[in-house]
Amino acid sequence: MIDEMTTVLEPSALPDFVETKYVKDITDRALSFIKAGFPVHFRGPSGTGKTTLAMHLASKIARPVVMIHGDEEFSTSDLVGGQQGYRFRKVIDRFVSRVLKVEEDMVKRWVDNRLTVACKYGFTLIYDEFTRSRPEANNILLSILQEKMMDLPVGRGGEEPYLRVDPNFTAIFTSNPEEYAGVHRSQDALRDRMITMDLDHFDYDTEMAITLAKAKLSKQDSQIIVNIVRGLRESGKCEFAPTVRGCIMIAKTLKVRKLTPSRANNVFTQMCQDILASETSRVGSKTNQDRVKEIVSGLVAKEIGTQKNTDIPLRVGQGDVVLSQEEIESLVGVSN
Repeated sequence: MIDEMTTVLEPSALPDFVETKYVKDITDRALSFIKAGFPVHFRGPSGTGKTTLAMHLASKIARPVVMIHGDEEFSTSDLVGGQQGYRFRKVIDRFVSRVLKVEEDMVKRWVDNRLTVACKYGFTLIYDEFTRSRPEANNILLSILQEKMMDLPVGRGGEEPYLRVDPNFTAIFTSNPEEYAGVHRSQDALRDRMITMDLDHFDYDTEMAITLAKAKLSKQDSQIIVNIVRGLRESGKCEFAPTVRGCIMIAKTLKVRKLTPSRANNVFTQMCQDILASETSRVGSKTNQDRVKEIVSGLVAKEIGTQKNTDIPLRVGQGDVVLSQEEIESLVGVSN
């Protein structure tokens, strides 16, 4: 029991988790499928919050969590369990003083792996990037999800050849699209047993809220960063579209360097170019990187110029009318 429980996580709310209307809608829909008895599968590009949403959903279910990360080298035994080492026993009998009797016994020791532990105790399974495991390794899931029955290997011992899955067992899967490197196409029979929710990039309000929560910058600075990343994404000229991770990287780097976009124009431009060219290119094509850097440079100039324009006094007639910071923010829709 002690060895089994070392792989179990206690779900809790993430301290900087952002739950906007967009996120709450996904969570509520997923919870309704879980309550109806169906496993949920979050599928989407990298950076769309699949794993974070899976952990958040698990915290709502409020059951202990067992987490598995897909791996090309996985076999069924890596999920179910296997014989790990030996158990050695030695008995020395000196009941008769002149007679020494020694008995030695050595047997292989079976250890249940995470999938078996989750099924046996009714825990929540999060199988992250499950399509990175070979399809044959995941065949054991077919009977678990449909018949609620798990085939037990002969070497495990015990009288029962099957394990009845605990009614509280819940499964949450995540995966990248099939065109991603290192991703296998999952069995149709397995996909048919789960409800797939396709995730896309976050809406504007959610990206703003995440950037604010992760870096603790002002709303004005966060808005500049989010506008640049979304502008690059919407340009359609990237090998891979930038995600909210780009916003977080830029914002955290700014925070560490104690800079603001408007006060570090050239430094900020270079920072955005480095981070976004890295995030949107996978093969290192110089042509793609140069194109991204050129687009980013234009977006930075546009955003910084827009912010600077808010500091120019408004002229009415012959005199200058200087608005307060609060009045300017109300006009441009920006507040700290």
